[in-house]
Amino acid sequence: MTTNEKLSLLRVHMKEAGVQAYLIPSSDPHISEYLPDHWRARAWLSGFDGSAGTLVVTETESGLWTDGRYFIQAQRQMEGSEIVLYRMGEKGVPTVQEFLLSRLKAGETLGLDGMVTATSIVLDMEAQFVEREIGIRAVDLIAPIWEGRPAIPQSPVYLLEEKYAGLSAAEKIAQVRACLRENGAGAMVVTRLDSVAWLLNLRASDVAYNTSFVAYALLTQEEAAVYVNSSRISPEALAYLEKNGVAIRPYEGILEGVAAISKPTVMLVSVEDVNYRLYLAMEENPNLTILEGEEPAFCLKAVKNPTEIANTKNAHIKEGVAMARLQMWLEKALAAGETISEVDVGEKLVEFRRQQEGYLEDSFAVIAAYGPNAAMMHYHPTKENHAVLQKKGFLLLDTGAQYIDGTTDTTRTYALGELTDEERRYYTYVLKSNIAMARTVFMEGCSGANLDIMARNQVWRYGIDYRCGTGHGVGFVGPIHEGPQSMRMTNHVPFQPGMTITDEPGIYEEGIVGIRTENELLVVEHMETKYGRFFAFQPITYLPIDTTPVVLELMNEEELGWLNDYHQMVYDTLSPRMDDREKAWLKEKTKPLEK
Repeated sequence: MTTNEKLSLLRVHMKEAGVQAYLIPSSDPHISEYLPDHWRARAWLSGFDGSAGTLVVTETESGLWTDGRYFIQAQRQMEGSEIVLYRMGEKGVPTVQEFLLSRLKAGETLGLDGMVTATSIVLDMEAQFVEREIGIRAVDLIAPIWEGRPAIPQSPVYLLEEKYAGLSAAEKIAQVRACLRENGAGAMVVTRLDSVAWLLNLRASDVAYNTSFVAYALLTQEEAAVYVNSSRISPEALAYLEKNGVAIRPYEGILEGVAAISKPTVMLVSVEDVNYRLYLAMEENPNLTILEGEEPAFCLKAVKNPTEIANTKNAHIKEGVAMARLQMWLEKALAAGETISEVDVGEKLVEFRRQQEGYLEDSFAVIAAYGPNAAMMHYHPTKENHAVLQKKGFLLLDTGAQYIDGTTDTTRTYALGELTDEERRYYTYVLKSNIAMARTVFMEGCSGANLDIMARNQVWRYGIDYRCGTGHGVGFVGPIHEGPQSMRMTNHVPFQPGMTITDEPGIYEEGIVGIRTENELLVVEHMETKYGRFFAFQPITYLPIDTTPVVLELMNEEELGWLNDYHQMVYDTLSPRMDDREKAWLKEKTKPLEK
């Protein structure tokens, strides 16, 4: 079926269900960012397969809302369909709720699947709809029309040993229970897949590029249970769960598990992370009192313990070696006149990663974007749609890997030959932005909302901006995007020592060029004075930054000093794991820059 045919079929079911509009979020029962194929309904229905977007279908029109990372991609992928692209954040563009309020009349109803819609979304809409007498009905209209729908994934679940995790599952459960008590609560359902995996020291591969598995965890002060298909758990992991006091129950039984709580209990609920159907099950149990708050595991795992930090650094060293070898191969192949495509770059990188001990998989699809393709922040080359590299312009390579001892995310923009003056200036602006953030010292209590400007100001002064945050947290053998911290103007979560954050400013000119430089940073203690505690950032990405495009006149001495110090650290860190030929190459790539 075409997109328009799917929409027509959906409207037939909307009419039968008595709803005049239907909301399809990018979500699953765990309100995940990255979804198993079984729950990628918005992508299946709209044709747009980016990770963020919301589709709304009314009786006569349809619209898709997404952010600046995906404007170009969404426009291309939905071309020829009736769906209108609503560019979030742009002047005059209505929000999803504003659109619905302008289309629905009193007495009409919005439909949505409560199992895949965050409770916060429904509660917000209910508050706005009540005065207009607009109803909301939880009904799944996708299942009846999605033929050939992929099954719920059942990849093997294995144990992540404590030599990597640093703490036992029992210790983590105790931490969460302590947080519950501090908040006046006695129980919670851990719904986020990455939080369940972190809590229990288990990993799998239910979702491409992620190490999570489809499961819930129900914690009270007396019991802990994981809701998952037990047949998929390794014998070692089964024994580990038993040792750590965790019961195993069927995945489909979570609603019954909540309903079975038989004594008065305060249930901590993160309405952003709990699906609406699960929330209703909690409301329907008279023994439960709902207390809204942040999921403790989500916040606890963001602060890496010393074992996780040491392992993460080792994973980044392995990644640095693999990436350096890729760059060496690329330079040699282009110099020899070989035909190299964007796809070839990604495939070759996987070869080099497989040479590293403990490589599991990539942490997201390789973004190897040549020339104008790099203007699409989340561009992915395919066998059918890719560019061939030429000896001019830039290749942007944004990539990461899952190792058994850590998760990586790195971006480098490589000059392949002749550059325009504008490209060189843009490259230098981005490098200055990256360095400005990396050099920042800040007081305890500062968040992304405070610090984002440190990087962004370097491009603002030239009248340029990038339509995304400056950085995001990174999981430990977990999701490439981890909260609650992020480096963006709207995030107010204070940074703490042990948190990681990416530093990835960029410049994107549609149809012309895209440039990004990204390092992962670790928040560390800097000093304590009578004025308070001060923190700083420590780079844990070990890879040369291409200096050939740099306009030295635009760099000040402090920036050059930081870059030279960084490159010395890269050489000192990577060279012990390289042969003589690789060391010589690395020495050249990390040599000091001077005006």
